[in-house]
This record gives sequence, C-alpha cells and structure tokens, in this order.
Amino acid sequence: MTENSATLSDHIPLVRLLDGAGEGDVLVVDIASLIAARGAPLPRVLRVVLENVAAQAASGKEMDAHVAALAGWHPNASELAVPLAVSRVMLPDSSGLPALMDLAAARDVLVQAGQSPGRVEPAVPVTLVVDHSLIVDVAGHPNAKDRNIAEEYRRNGERYAFFKWAQQAFAGLRVVPPGAGIIHQVHLESIAQVVAPVTREGLPDILTTEFVLGCDSHTTMVGGIGMLAWGVGGIDGEAAALGLPYEVRIPRIVGVNLTGALGPGATTTDLVLTITQRLREVGVVGAFVEFCGLGTRNLTVPDRATIANMAPEYGATCGYFPIDAQTLDYLSSSGRDPAQVARIEAYAKRTDLWAGEDEAPAEYSELVEIDLAGIVPSVAGPKRPQDRVALDHVPQAFRDALTAPVGPQGFGLDCDTVQREVQVMVEGQPVTFRHGSLTIAAITSCTNTSNPSVMLAAGLLARNAVERGLRVPPGIKTSLAPGSRLVEDYLADAGLLPPLEALGFHIVGFGCTTCSGKSGPIAPGLAETIAANDLVCAAILSGNRNFEGRIHKSARAAYLASPPLVVAYALAGRLDIDFATEPLGTDATGQPVMLADIWPDNVETEALVRESQKPERFRKSYATLYDGAQHWQELDSVTGPVFVWDPKSTYIQRPPFFELSAQPVPDRLDAARALVVAGDSLTTDFITPSGEILPDTQAGRYLLDRGVDPANFNAVTQRRGNHEFMARVTFANQRMKNQLAGGQEGGVTRLTPEGPITTVFDAAQALQQEGFPAIVLAGRDYGMGSSRDWAAKGPKLLGIRAILAESFERIHRSNLVGMGILPMAFAPGQGVGPLGLSGFERFDFSGLLAALEEGTPIPVCATASDGTRTRFQVRLDIASTHERELLRAGGIFASIVSLPAAVAHGKDKP
Repeated sequence: MTENSATLSDHIPLVRLLDGAGEGDVLVVDIASLIAARGAPLPRVLRVVLENVAAQAASGKEMDAHVAALAGWHPNASELAVPLAVSRVMLPDSSGLPALMDLAAARDVLVQAGQSPGRVEPAVPVTLVVDHSLIVDVAGHPNAKDRNIAEEYRRNGERYAFFKWAQQAFAGLRVVPPGAGIIHQVHLESIAQVVAPVTREGLPDILTTEFVLGCDSHTTMVGGIGMLAWGVGGIDGEAAALGLPYEVRIPRIVGVNLTGALGPGATTTDLVLTITQRLREVGVVGAFVEFCGLGTRNLTVPDRATIANMAPEYGATCGYFPIDAQTLDYLSSSGRDPAQVARIEAYAKRTDLWAGEDEAPAEYSELVEIDLAGIVPSVAGPKRPQDRVALDHVPQAFRDALTAPVGPQGFGLDCDTVQREVQVMVEGQPVTFRHGSLTIAAITSCTNTSNPSVMLAAGLLARNAVERGLRVPPGIKTSLAPGSRLVEDYLADAGLLPPLEALGFHIVGFGCTTCSGKSGPIAPGLAETIAANDLVCAAILSGNRNFEGRIHKSARAAYLASPPLVVAYALAGRLDIDFATEPLGTDATGQPVMLADIWPDNVETEALVRESQKPERFRKSYATLYDGAQHWQELDSVTGPVFVWDPKSTYIQRPPFFELSAQPVPDRLDAARALVVAGDSLTTDFITPSGEILPDTQAGRYLLDRGVDPANFNAVTQRRGNHEFMARVTFANQRMKNQLAGGQEGGVTRLTPEGPITTVFDAAQALQQEGFPAIVLAGRDYGMGSSRDWAAKGPKLLGIRAILAESFERIHRSNLVGMGILPMAFAPGQGVGPLGLSGFERFDFSGLLAALEEGTPIPVCATASDGTRTRFQVRLDIASTHERELLRAGGIFASIVSLPAAVAHGKDKP
C-alpha cells in the first residue's frame, strides 16, 4: 500500500492513501499537520473527533472554527460543543421498537398532511439486532435453547412482524433476526469495519474512523478496536438516523495509564470491576476515557472490549483504546477482509491514530494509574457494579450489608433475623435457604461472553469440577446465554459444553437475558417462600448491571463476577462462602475440593483461546447473519410504506407523542408539585423497570383488563410498544423508594403529608386534571443505567415538566431534553436534604427563558403548607446549541415533523 503526501485542500490538510482493495485512491485527514503546533500530543480519542469535524469541513460545511478549537484543546479549555457526522446507528429491539414506531407514526403525520411518507427515511445506515427478547423460560435441559426460542416467537410475533414491515419500508434499515447474539458482540465481531469512507459529490472520498451511535449504552464496546461509539436513547438515535444534527459537548478527557500484566488467577472481569470502582471514585460521568500505557499491550481486543463495554458502569461517555498491533491481530483472526485490515493499518499510521512503541504521553484532563499486576479476584455488589469486593472479603461484606441501613450497600435487617433459615422442597428434595443462598447463577451479557479467555476458563473449571464429582445444589437456576453463536462452536470444539451442561449450564439461547431482568421463573414456590420469610437471597451473574430489583424479585442481592466464578459460586450454592478456607464440596473419596484445586491452568486456557479464534470460524458463524431461522422466514407481516395499526393490540399501539401538544419552555412554571422524591443513584431501572410483570401491579392489571393471561405477560421490555402500559409502569419498580411514600416500596406516592398512598400513575393523572405541573426531586447520578428512552417518555406521559437533581447521567439527561423535560441541577452542596425540603411544597420557577437562552440561574421558591418559603437557584443542564433548540421547540418530535421541509435526503420513496 502506497501513500502520496501531497496536500489536497487549502484549509484542511488531506493526503492520498491507496485504497486497500486496489480500486483507486482515497483521502485521509492529515491529523499530524492540524496539531503540529501543539506542545503536547492530543489524546487520540480527540484526534478521532478532530478528524470527523475536519472531514465535514473538507466536504464544504462551515467547521473551521470547530477544527481550530479542537486542534488547540487543552485541559483547561472553555467548554466546546461540536457537531459530529454519524456513520451508522445501531438499534437493539428493546429501544429499536419504539424508535421505529415513532418513524412509522411520523409517516402517518405526513400522509395526513398530503405528503409522501417516504420522506421519513434514515439518512445514515441503521442496523437493528433482535437480541433483547429472550427470556430464560427453560434452563438446565438439553432442549432449552429450542424451547426458549419457540416461546420467544410465540410471545413476540407482533413485534417481530413490525420489524419485518420496517425492513421492507425503510431502505436504510437492516435487521438481524433473533438468535444471532447480543448486539454489541455481533457489532464487534462482524459489523464494525473501523474505518469508512465519507462520500463527497464530485470529489474523492475521505476515509475516517467510524462514529457510531447506538440505542444501548454498551455501544461503547467497539472502543476496544479504536472506534468512537457510544450509547444514546432511542430519541437521539432516531434523530441521528434521520440526519438531524448530533452535537456533543467535549468533556473532560481522562487518561487511564495501564501498567504491568494480570497475574495468575486474575481475569479481565476482575480488572474491569476494579476499573469501574476506581473511575466512579475519580468521577468520570460524561467524560471521554482513553486507555494508554504499556499495560494495554498485554490486553487482547476481547479484554479491551470488555473494559470499553463497561463505560456506562463507570459513567463515561466512551472507553477508547487506540489502534495498534493487537487491533490488527483481532481483525484478522475475526475474519475481516485482509485488504480491509491492511487499509486500517496504513490509515492509522498515516493519520497519527496508531499507538506507537515510544511516544510522549498525551495531555489529559486527569491521568489515573492502574497496575494490572495488582488486580485480584473480585465480585461487585450487592446492588451496583461499582461496589467491588475482593473475593476474600465477600463473606464479611455480605454479612455487613444485611444489617447496614437500606441503600445501595445495605438491606436494613434486624440483627436477630440474620440467622433465619427455611426449608423448601425443590424437585422432591428438602433444601435449606437462608440469607446469601443463591437462586440464580447465569453466564450472560455482552460484557464477558465476548471474551474467550473467561468463557473457556468457565468451561475448564466446570470440567475439573465434574471430574471431581461436584454438582450444583438443587434450587439454583443455572444458565448460559452466549453473546454470539461463535461461543457455542468453540466451547463444543474444546469439549467443554458437556461438563458445563452436567452442572446445568446448558445454552438457553443467544441474546441478552438475565443481565436485563429476563431470568425467567425459578423453582415453583421458591420465590413465594423467600418473600414470606424476608430472605436476602442472591444472584451471581457475569453481567454488567446488578441494580436492585433488576435481576429477579427473589434475588434482593445480585453480584457480578467472571464466568468461572459464576460456576464456582453455583457449586457452593451460596454467596457468603470463603473460598480460601471452605470447600466447594467433597469428591468420591470424601476429600474436600477447594476452589484452588479446580481453578483453570493459565497455560491451558491461553492455548485454547488461540485455537478458538480462527478466521474461518468467524466467517462461517456470520455468513447467515441476516437470514434468520425458519421461525423468522415464516413470519407474516404487512407490507407497504405505511404501517397498519391494530387498535386491539396490547403490544403495538401508535405512539401519541406527535399528537401531544408541544410544550416549549415558558418563562415561568408555577405551583409545580413533586411526584417523586428520590435519593442518589436512581437508575433508569427504577424509572421504567425491564423485567417481570407482576399481576398485582397497575401495569399487570391493565393487561388483565384486556384479557391477557399472566402466562402471556412477557416482560416489561417487550411491552414498550404500548404507551398506555408504559405510563403505568413508570416509577413502578417493586423496589422503588419514593420518599413521599413514607418508606413504602413500589410505584406509590403521596401528594400531601396527610394524604393517602396512591400509585404514581394515579397521582400524576390527578395533578394533570387539576392543572399542576409535576416535577421530580433527586440526588446524585440521576438516570444511571440503561440508555432507556422510555425513562424519559414515561415521565412525559405523566405530565412531568422538570427534574431537579444534584447531577445527571449523560444519556438520560439527553433523553429528557429530547422529550422537552427540563433537567435542572442543584447548586453544589445543595439538594433536597441540605435545603430542608420535604417534597410536599409548591414550587415556583421563574426566569426559564433567560436560563435557556443565556445560561443564567433559575430562581426557585418552594412554599410549604404553613407558608414557609425556601428560596434557591438551579441551573438548566443543557449541553449544546442543538439541545437548546430542542427545548425551545418542546422536544424532538416537533423537529421530526418538520424534517421533510428542512432536510432533503434524496430518498423520497413512494
């Protein structure tokens, strides 16, 4: 591959790079020339941003000021917001369904206005992967996979038929049918190309790093191969797909300098849990995190992808690893076209994006040091991924959590109840359950199942355990849900599927299951017994999220762990085992078997990893990615450019957001009432749960009233196409702690101190009827968790106009703006507690227009029932000019409706 260094642009330096396919020349941005005047190297993640903006400037857009500002960035630079060109949008079915339904509804609006529906069409490629609908109905059986997928299609036929309609209706959409794996692993292993051409009419293409937005927060996973990608809500995703501006606020750039190498017994999971804990302590919410240092060379791409995947858990916008030799090795072993791999190498070296051997450290806002040699086996829990516990401290930490005050790390039990036990009959055997007993052990989620080192280690540990005669005790639901079909292939080839199955870890399907609350039922009667005796039983999973109430109602404690540790805990049957001193069981001779006795040998694991990563294996696995199984091919769906809505459907209802009157920001908001008052770390799981639908909830009764049998409830995630259902599930997590409800858990509230406890939905309806705006008061990290657009759409339906929080998670704050809900931040040191607010006051806001246009503080007056007034100021937390325009208009839907008149895609389909 040859290069020609001639500069081809007057204001943006471009150089020629021979196309890797030998089909001609392409251009690349000469990033080194743009930043030549700097005293210290620019972080590579910012070089990618700079390249994106420079390529737009070279395509004729007015971007020179942004280019200059980015090239001159330094840690103390004033806030900068830049527009980025999106290469592709990735949709999981969970958030993809409501996003595509919004586009279908927009087409209805056009038809009603006498315009062509084809004017609402993706302006960039969109890929939807159906991966979030698999429930573990059947586990521990040889036919679990087939039975689960049959049940998946039975429940979700209406949803899948809608996807098939969308695929033929929108030219820019491709659909990966169920059964291929989890979106992020499929993206990493096959779809991502790392670099892509920017086409220019009448001019040569410009090759740039792909910038991908995904409607799932773990889109960051491809940061492990040098791509810029992060999660947004479905609201931002559909806007980006339609070509609306995507503007990003350039945040702090935090470098993480990795040194050394992992020692024996430590896994990548242990490393990522340590990174998550450390970066939450540092505080990187919204930051770009770039990993650097000699230690990165000791991490494979699957290791890096595991770390990049967890960026939402440590709070960052993205986790980025620069392109280097490890990247090229992975791209080659995963079956990418050799010409494309060669092109990426030449591109990275020519554009100054290659991570070289000897180079000066980049200039970061902050540099965090982590020594890989100091990583120890760990888990994280009992309720948050950042709460890491070293393995030898788990028993005491769990016992402490039992009696600690109710909160992220405590359950608030009385000391005299911590020894409680109860005997349950499971499969005809008496089994004793107590605090810490396991109910679920699941190898699941994209975080770890993309990494062959920990997956093969789990198989080896299972093999060693079976050889010693160990078995999993009854009453524990075990499951294996790989992130791609590739995993089944290499586990089978290594002879490790039989021992995993002998311990109950049969493959239950390929998709996101237990980690997102779709763990399915446990043993009959067990959940009821656990609840009746107020036991804090546990789940252990190789996932990325363990928020309270997420995994299963019977697992009040949930811990994240590496796949081999999931197997080990399953064998032990309880969470509070001390692996150093207590055996997992005894062998046939009566000898105790310790975890150290069966822990996999590193040399054997590494040898199997090398054997597993073969190009032909990847190519074979992904050759039929878009075909779908027979279930998919036989599924009937309507055709045509406009969807035909069925008013009787309990799954798919035309969304109401275009018909809701737009609520542009007024200058005043008077007599607002708090609907919810929450503490720190209120997650999107609390705002809109993702798991089981219980019959005795308001959402469950809604389905019962429409003739849906509880056996056909499905999960909350799969009901996101019905806004009436979703309004009733908003703020209705069974573990929701609304301070207005006086300690009662669940989706309940009170509007006055002496008033009756009522559901949040009913209280919201009452406020709307009386003409009172609703607000939410909260602490730090409001909206932590999934990039869930319904966590903003639901509050919109409840009439919520503003959220007052001490701080917001990035994705959720953006979603609120998209729905026209005002994100307001308390001043530092202020909040509900410091201000002495009860939440029952009436709140008056003034100066909203000045806050929107000029960034001035918003005066607030909170008046209690006795006339006492508390005055304070809050800040409108918006990130860009585009967000200001969205709020001015009342949200994203006004922009979508006006899109055909404002943007010409050249794809005016009939």
